[in-house]
Amino acid sequence: MTAAPPNLPVLPDDDSMLSRKFGREVANYFSGSPLNRVSFLRSDHDFLNKAFAYPSASFLLMNGLAPLGKDRSTLAYVGRDDVLPLIGPEPFKQTEAEQVRNFNSAIDKPVVLFLGLDEKNKGFTFKEFGGHPYFAVDVTPRGTYTEKAVGIAEAVQKKGVDFIAGGRHMNLSAPEAAIYAQARALFDWNARNPFCGGCGQRTMSVNAGTKRVCPPTDLAGVPEGGEPQARGACPTRAGISNLSFPRTDPTVIMAVVSADGTKILLGRQSRWPPSMFSTLAGFLEPGESIEEAVRREVWEESGVKVGRVVIHSSQPWPYPANLMIGAVGQATPDGETIDLGNDPELEKAKWFTFDEVREGLQNGTAGLDEPAPSTLKEGGIRLPPHTAIANRLIDAVINGFLSLSPKI
Repeated sequence: MTAAPPNLPVLPDDDSMLSRKFGREVANYFSGSPLNRVSFLRSDHDFLNKAFAYPSASFLLMNGLAPLGKDRSTLAYVGRDDVLPLIGPEPFKQTEAEQVRNFNSAIDKPVVLFLGLDEKNKGFTFKEFGGHPYFAVDVTPRGTYTEKAVGIAEAVQKKGVDFIAGGRHMNLSAPEAAIYAQARALFDWNARNPFCGGCGQRTMSVNAGTKRVCPPTDLAGVPEGGEPQARGACPTRAGISNLSFPRTDPTVIMAVVSADGTKILLGRQSRWPPSMFSTLAGFLEPGESIEEAVRREVWEESGVKVGRVVIHSSQPWPYPANLMIGAVGQATPDGETIDLGNDPELEKAKWFTFDEVREGLQNGTAGLDEPAPSTLKEGGIRLPPHTAIANRLIDAVINGFLSLSPKI
């Protein structure tokens, strides 16, 4: 059995009926945030104002989706005074209704996210809620605040920290990886949606960065003190609109086991490093269950027919906004023949014995943007790192997931 991998979220011990029957819940990289998001308070501007005013509140800066860090494994946070020149002393002063009424499409504003409360530190309290407030600010230079954003970035860099550019930032500690994933996904969504998907007009960020609205009026070009001008009609202003909230794209990723339970199906794409293989994956389509998506994707990409499917765990994947739904499927006895003729996505697919895969887990794991490990043996397979759910699915199969039996 492989050693327990480091740098993954660790859930509290749980002796519940479900854990005794199905085993401990699996928490994957990018999940397990130490922050309580208290999402129901994002629309409470009184709460946001007080959390923002808390003297030691922490702020994560991101520039072009690159987070501020001390190094590649540790995020760096700044204080409120560091961001005031860009966002002002009261970014949450107005209610959502007031923000909408004062909307001016000619003025660009950086997105300020409320990430949550670290309840282990009870310095800040609001009603019955307490903890250390965490925010994130997008300092990517844009529009009318370009000069101020550049100034903020240059000022914090002089303190010996810098924005960690490139890669998927999978060297961060597990708790900080979860915080980064939340901030990255929301900043990316806000940046991609400056215009309304319903009417094409400019939108604005509200609810501490977790909602965008299409205001009915606009103060752009209106003399000071004048009445805002009406904008065109928009379908998002009537009822609940999924265009107003961040999207999450569900993706299935699966370890497929042979009918006799002795081999695992892995595939590779031509752009991957030599000898690298991984589990198959694909997007869930509308009107499709997870189990159906697993069977469809495996057949389309490899020609293999899958019968029973069991959901294993999930992983937030903020590139840009996926939820990886991990599953284990088993091929039917007459459906193991590999045929890549349906979907040209894979360069190769192959059945590997458990021993071959176990060797890869022990000596051949590395990220796509990393060199091959020195322990990789000639002729061996290279597999994704333990921070990828593909690795966790493979490891689960190799180390007894299929042999677990109910304990109650």
